[in-house]
Amino acid sequence: MLRQWRERRRISQLELALRADSSARHVSFLENGRSRPSQAMVLKLAEHLDVPIRERNTLLVAAGYAPVYGETSLADPSMDGLRAAVERLLEAHDPYPAVVVDGGYDLVAANRSMSVLLEGVAGHLLEPPANALRITFHPEGLAPHILNLKQWRENLLERLRRHIAVHQAEVLTRLHDEIKDFPAPPGHQDVGQELGETSFALPLRLRHRGRELAFIGAVSTFNSPWDVTVSELAMETFLPANPETAKAVRGWV
Repeated sequence: MLRQWRERRRISQLELALRADSSARHVSFLENGRSRPSQAMVLKLAEHLDVPIRERNTLLVAAGYAPVYGETSLADPSMDGLRAAVERLLEAHDPYPAVVVDGGYDLVAANRSMSVLLEGVAGHLLEPPANALRITFHPEGLAPHILNLKQWRENLLERLRRHIAVHQAEVLTRLHDEIKDFPAPPGHQDVGQELGETSFALPLRLRHRGRELAFIGAVSTFNSPWDVTVSELAMETFLPANPETAKAVRGWV
């Protein structure tokens, strides 16, 4: 497992050893099972290989140690502070849309503006566990309203492929395969975005309530998480890409 993570990160045994204040010989012995690492060494190597928190627990178990990172349900009372903080962040981002998703892109929370943006999405797509990517690209979801659907889908599929490369999660692979095979909505006319039309990022362009809106997305995660659940949470916020969009959404809430 250590070798797989090292090769995935394209790091040599010597480079990993230097980062972890060890030797290439010791790293080689660990990979071949000739030496047993200490718990501290497992965690140090995992940190320098940027192994996700969930998989660090797996490495510890493989080395004969108990997991050190908990995985706490968001409904647990110990998460009250986290839930309250997330709600404050979402509310503060109004009137612009914002959502929080877990490691499988399932919706955890959303603000009022996002609820307005999802008007017209089929009810079965919004039933828990509602998946943000499925809602976006399903023919009965937001897809019919996204003007640059082809570009936006490839943009998010590429992000999903990067997540798969990091986490090697089967659930993400299945989600990727499902979304890439979604048919285009009937009669949809795709309007691409030429490179250079926007000076800093690809916008999400969609038609809502008879108006064309454009948003720039940004993703935030928690620094130095000690819990698997928290490590996999991400908050995606959408900022107006032009004054017309800003003016339109200010009237939503």
